[in-house]
Amino acid sequence: MKNNSNQNNNREEENHSKDEGSISSLDSTFNQTLRNVRGLLKGRSIPGKVLLSRRSDPLDQSNIQDPSPNYEGSFSYNESETSDRMANELEEEVQRSIKPNNNENSNSLNSSTSDTENTSKEAQKSTTGARCTDSARVAKFTKVLSGTTVILEKLRELSWSGIPPYMRPDIWRLLLGYAPPNSDRRGGVLKRKRLEYLDCVSQYYDIPDSERSDDEINMLRQIAVDCPRTVPDVSFFQQEQVQKSLERILYTWAIRHPASGYVQGINDLATPFLVVFLSEYLEGSVDNWSISDLSPDKISYVEADCYWCLSKLLDGMQDHYTFAQPGIQRLVFKLKELVRRIDEPVSTHMEEQGLEFLQFAFRWFNCLLIREIPFDLVTRLWDTYLAEGDSLPDFLVYIFASFLLTFRIWERLHMGQKRKAMHDLFGHDRKAEAKWSDKLVKLEFQELVMFLQHLPTDNWTHQDLEIVLSRAFVWHSMFNSSPSHLAS
Repeated sequence: MKNNSNQNNNREEENHSKDEGSISSLDSTFNQTLRNVRGLLKGRSIPGKVLLSRRSDPLDQSNIQDPSPNYEGSFSYNESETSDRMANELEEEVQRSIKPNNNENSNSLNSSTSDTENTSKEAQKSTTGARCTDSARVAKFTKVLSGTTVILEKLRELSWSGIPPYMRPDIWRLLLGYAPPNSDRRGGVLKRKRLEYLDCVSQYYDIPDSERSDDEINMLRQIAVDCPRTVPDVSFFQQEQVQKSLERILYTWAIRHPASGYVQGINDLATPFLVVFLSEYLEGSVDNWSISDLSPDKISYVEADCYWCLSKLLDGMQDHYTFAQPGIQRLVFKLKELVRRIDEPVSTHMEEQGLEFLQFAFRWFNCLLIREIPFDLVTRLWDTYLAEGDSLPDFLVYIFASFLLTFRIWERLHMGQKRKAMHDLFGHDRKAEAKWSDKLVKLEFQELVMFLQHLPTDNWTHQDLEIVLSRAFVWHSMFNSSPSHLAS
């Protein structure tokens, strides 16, 4: 009897040990996945195209100065450090869900829907961690900007994951090469370039039609027609004075770039610059702005900055807007090949339905997604665009592939499916994915066209955008250095 009792006890201990080992292994695997996701969303292990490793040297607080008093602009969008907040919320939610009580088995790792929603609300209410992270990140930007000469590679690395709104005007000028990295020269260069813009306006725009050619008259009329159509959902852009500023910027640029001239879509590209540089002078929500509150000098400064930054941006993609727009056609073909490699069922279905990528993706490349997402997300997206520098045209292919095949992973986090959502981010289980592609393969030609031209992004948040950018970076790392993978 004693031997039987001892054997039973031994079996119970072995089973208990196995259960603990199973739970420990499960926790270990999940914690590793969590660390991967945190690195992904915080932009540390993938800060763009610059570094793939964490910063090894600690931040030297002694050299960090207070933020420059020149940064007085206020931007209403609550986007600063979204990826850091996402990572903090994610860690709090997941860690609470993976700590079983002493009397619970491994099934207790899956929290219920109501528990997850409550946890999410608590995480969103807890701002202490987010503020600390924001302060640390702002300190890094301040340190980079406070030097006599800004090291642009470090600035690009930080900017890829988002720029604090009040620093964005100065940083965009630097990233685009409009403002020089040397702080001693910066003021003089900006003053000279602004005066040069005013000279161009007086020479090309402020003249009677009798001094213009027929082509120039037609071009000016087309710009005048397109400006009221620009970002129609934002009331600020319906102000007559704003449209006049856009008209001056676009016409002056077109006259000075005769190889392309004005092409519809360039009007959209000027809007992020206009909003960002106006944020130095106007506070509150963009919908409440009035450009008439500014002096003519300040308006001319904003226009000049928009003009030169637009010029710098388009210098890197000139063939996107020359005759027949060959640059865009080339990138659309690359997008088609990339989608075929990543999601062959979607690619095959589109071919079977006779849908060409040019029918929907041409506008994406022409307007850089400005018409496809809520306007309050555009400046965050452009932080990444400008941080990519000369590599932007190629990286657009991966952003747009991620955009096309996106899935709302954060909806699952709020449904208590954290582990499944994590697996979808890095795994390859097609049945587990809840993407737009699941809907695309069920639509016929006309429905496909309508869906892709009116994608359901009205309720998108910065979290959705961060997921798109993160996946784009992962795919870029996988395929860009291995072009044979995309060969037909």
